[in-house]
Amino acid sequence: MERIPGQTGHLLLNEEGAVLASSGDLENDEKSAVIIMGLMNLSSYVDKTAFPEEGFKKLSITYDKHCYIICLSNRKVHVVKKTINGDNSNVAS
Repeated sequence: MERIPGQTGHLLLNEEGAVLASSGDLENDEKSAVIIMGLMNLSSYVDKTAFPEEGFKKLSITYDKHCYIICLSNRKVHVVKKTINGDNSNVAS
């Protein structure tokens, strides 16, 4: 996880939202874990006719100077916090 350019922290969560591993700005950040799990649960209520896919593969939350990228893999939630340029050119990286 540390090889991601611009990364300032990461969280690894289990299905219930418990922190399994963390580092950097997100070190033991259970508050962010709760918020992220809430957003993921909220995303399951998105209109399935408008978005017929099974669910999201990646969720990005973008602020002016940083973003959170959330991915699901092997029944775990991976969260990376990254700094971003003013043009948002590296959000999808």
